[in-house]
Amino acid sequence: MRTFAAAVVLVLAGVSAAQQPPKPGPEYDVLKKLVGTWETSLAAGGTTSKGTVMYKLGLGGLWLVSDMDGEMFGAKYTGHGMDSYDAAKNKYISVWFDNTGGSPVVMEGTYDPAKKAMTLAGDRMGPDGKPAKHKSVTTWLGDDAVKMDMFLGDGKEPDFILTYKRKK
Repeated sequence: MRTFAAAVVLVLAGVSAAQQPPKPGPEYDVLKKLVGTWETSLAAGGTTSKGTVMYKLGLGGLWLVSDMDGEMFGAKYTGHGMDSYDAAKNKYISVWFDNTGGSPVVMEGTYDPAKKAMTLAGDRMGPDGKPAKHKSVTTWLGDDAVKMDMFLGDGKEPDFILTYKRKK
């Protein structure tokens, strides 16, 4: 009976310790810079589309949550993102969902403080059912301006450029 009681105490102690959520470290500072509402401009295929995106911290400050609304090629566009830092991988991670497809874009990468740029790469299922490569380079141009170059496939030039201007 003592062995069982000792085991229960150890299990409960482990559960108690496991319930302490992790705290966001300094790696989250770059994500926090996006918190707020932004006006967006998407340049792709010779056209420009406008929209807005709102960023907020969620899940104990461990995730940057984004909601985007706008237009793309004359059609309504909506998207939802979740970004964080994976300490085990020592990489930033991003998951993006939108109304252009049923599968998410999942990417990971690093932030270069000297360039003020985050580079993420990953895949999304294409319309043919095969993984399609995605790469984004997000550059902070200041506290109120951000530019993201998005590369699809193995392109050397961005397929579209998304600029953000903080709404005042």
